[in-house]
Amino acid sequence: MKAENIRHYLRSFTKLPHLAGTEQNLLLAKQIQGQWKEFGLDSAELVHYDVLLSYPNETQPNYISVIDDQGNEIFNTSLFEPPPEGYENVTDILPPYNAFSAQGVPEGDLVYVNYGRTEDFFKLEREMGINCTGRIVIARYGKIFRGNKVKNAILSGAQGIILYSDPADYCAPGVDPYPNSWNLPGGGAQRGNVLNLNGTGDPLTPGYPAKEYTFRYKVNEGVGIPKIPVHPIGYHDAEVLLRAMGGPAAPDSSWKGSLNVSYNIGPGFADSSSTRKVRMHVHTNNKITRIYNVIGILRGAVEPDRYIILGGHRDSWVFGGIDPTTGAAVLQEVVRSFGKMKMEGWRPKRTIIFASWDAEEFGLLGSTEWAEENARVLQARAVAYINTDSSIEGNYTLRVDCTPLLYRLVYNLTKEILSPDEGYENKTLYESWLEKDPATENNSYPRINKLGSGSDFEAYFQRLGIASGRVRYTKNRKTDKFSSYPVYHTVYETFELVEKFYDPTFKKQLTIAQLRGKLVYELADSQIIPFDCRDYGEALKGYSNRIYKLAKKHEEQLKSYKVSFDMSSLLQAVTTSTLERPSRGSTMPCLTSKAKQSSTKPGKKSRGRFPLQPSRCRRQQRHWEK
Repeated sequence: MKAENIRHYLRSFTKLPHLAGTEQNLLLAKQIQGQWKEFGLDSAELVHYDVLLSYPNETQPNYISVIDDQGNEIFNTSLFEPPPEGYENVTDILPPYNAFSAQGVPEGDLVYVNYGRTEDFFKLEREMGINCTGRIVIARYGKIFRGNKVKNAILSGAQGIILYSDPADYCAPGVDPYPNSWNLPGGGAQRGNVLNLNGTGDPLTPGYPAKEYTFRYKVNEGVGIPKIPVHPIGYHDAEVLLRAMGGPAAPDSSWKGSLNVSYNIGPGFADSSSTRKVRMHVHTNNKITRIYNVIGILRGAVEPDRYIILGGHRDSWVFGGIDPTTGAAVLQEVVRSFGKMKMEGWRPKRTIIFASWDAEEFGLLGSTEWAEENARVLQARAVAYINTDSSIEGNYTLRVDCTPLLYRLVYNLTKEILSPDEGYENKTLYESWLEKDPATENNSYPRINKLGSGSDFEAYFQRLGIASGRVRYTKNRKTDKFSSYPVYHTVYETFELVEKFYDPTFKKQLTIAQLRGKLVYELADSQIIPFDCRDYGEALKGYSNRIYKLAKKHEEQLKSYKVSFDMSSLLQAVTTSTLERPSRGSTMPCLTSKAKQSSTKPGKKSRGRFPLQPSRCRRQQRHWEK
């Protein structure tokens, strides 16, 4: 694999906006499909679904205004982000908006609710006596998913919510805004969906693939769609609103960002502005739109009915310089390398499925719909899912989130890859990762995080129970306190952002390509699937111990609410599942791939979507290597 190839793909894929459901994103899907065929995959097909998407109204823009007692608008927030240098003439850039917001023009007093978490609303209502009912709230991005902020605002009785990125959460100290450096400009606003789907996929066909034959809810009856208007603004506009706020001061420093304002709570404005209100103008439309996944197949030679999936999304809010295209470019180079090996006569033992998902930004729709359509076969035959979303969110060190079954494989593979970090020349990726981010529980190993949600692995890991993982380069979690990366989901996520500031040599993205590629290769071609079940037992033991300590810490609360909590059965089950690690030189327990009963007869091929035949994997023993 080559860094220059990744650079080429990133430049090609980010020249124009490619939002899900648009013509440009379909053209990009066809481009990727054509290249996969050229690379030599056995097949590369477009798979479509008709899902609910959401777009701003082209004739009625979304914005926030301050109105006087006569209803006159005396201040309006920006209608669009100032375009970055070199992109002034690019068309089809949609202005910042929150997808699936309810339509409406509510008016009311403004209340500042910090991050919009449950505890923030409790603080306001229970301790400060501030009622949000019938008011418009303003919350800063960060800490929790934006959809949960909206849900909490609805529960509080608010009639609308404004979201903004505070410099305290989205700017690094001492770093200039883009284009001079990589911080968020004051006019930048974070786009994003505000659904509360809980993994259901398309809001109109929860649990089922959004195909022509599927029953679907009406557009206004979809699952998880908020009932109040939502709109994002930049911190320059937010500063104007927050500076005028009246009411009590922020309860403590955790409620204060880094704007030059007092962060008063409200409700409403202070002094001469006390009669002024806030009016929201939100006219976003939801409509059923066709999306396209690209599904590529490299058929296995020995166990074609066992699948390793490498998938990541293609759609972006604008150019997608980091999210997702640093991942899409890496996926393209990985596919090219596997295709080259196949053209030279190699085939994996197990089938590899490559996927370019659509509509991830609208609620993981493309990946979830495909998982729903193929759920039965995937639960029976999928070995692992490796996610290939953004390959960088920083440039400090490696970040790994995965199921414990993959721990040992990740550790071993990172010892085979050279570190791209400055000062670590001739050292392995494992060594730089361990030094920069050791695990809290055992600092002799690098940190591996638990998989949560928020990207396309969710349906495969959370719903189908398939072993999953994701790897990428990240920031320094000890010193960089800003959320995600500063220009996340803005127009400023460009190719130049990556080339100038995050990964000028593209070596870090190459490293991620190598690691993702090696994970797929080992899972697909090892005689014995490289899972270590004992690591799963150890992880469960750690989880149960933490739950036990938490329960002991809150014994009085458990008693007062008459909650019984017996850990004995859980601890016994975990202890039973945890094996002693064998001594050096003894044989290692291993997980073999054994074909489940198939409807096809031996030697015959299935007429289904994927070629099937019984597994012929021979069990082998391997010695444990420390």
